[in-house]
Amino acid sequence: MISRYTAEVGTATLTAGLGLAAVVGALEFGIGWGDAGPEPGAFPFYIGLLVVAASVGTLIQATVGRRGLQSVFLHREEAKRVASFFLPMLAFVVVARLLGLYVATALYLSFVMWVQGKYRFVIAVASGIAAAVIFYFVLEVAFQVPLLKGPLEAALGLY
Repeated sequence: MISRYTAEVGTATLTAGLGLAAVVGALEFGIGWGDAGPEPGAFPFYIGLLVVAASVGTLIQATVGRRGLQSVFLHREEAKRVASFFLPMLAFVVVARLLGLYVATALYLSFVMWVQGKYRFVIAVASGIAAAVIFYFVLEVAFQVPLLKGPLEAALGLY
């Protein structure tokens, strides 16, 4: 089980890290004022600082009010339920990098519909493939937004 205090500290640490990454990344683009106005990194820099400040505030608040945050945040059964959604999403990211976004989408939707949604296998696979095809036509053809493609799209000449 995870206490609410642990969840607060973990979340604040994670968001502080993300804010710090935004600040460091923004410095590469410049945060000052140029001839045409603010440089490209100015807005992300200040948003990153805001996120870091809010995270530090959350850490302080959690530390000061630690006694009131001892209740259970996540039980074992709830953690299993969260993992059942998180692990397929993590697999989606890995498969998207290896096989392309559309193949990963078809596999992810098919798996989630079949395993978690309890749909029949044929319906789940057909829905996953249909969604990937629709996404391809909407994004690549209609809006001309190229997304990550893999070896299957290359074999079909969809580059």
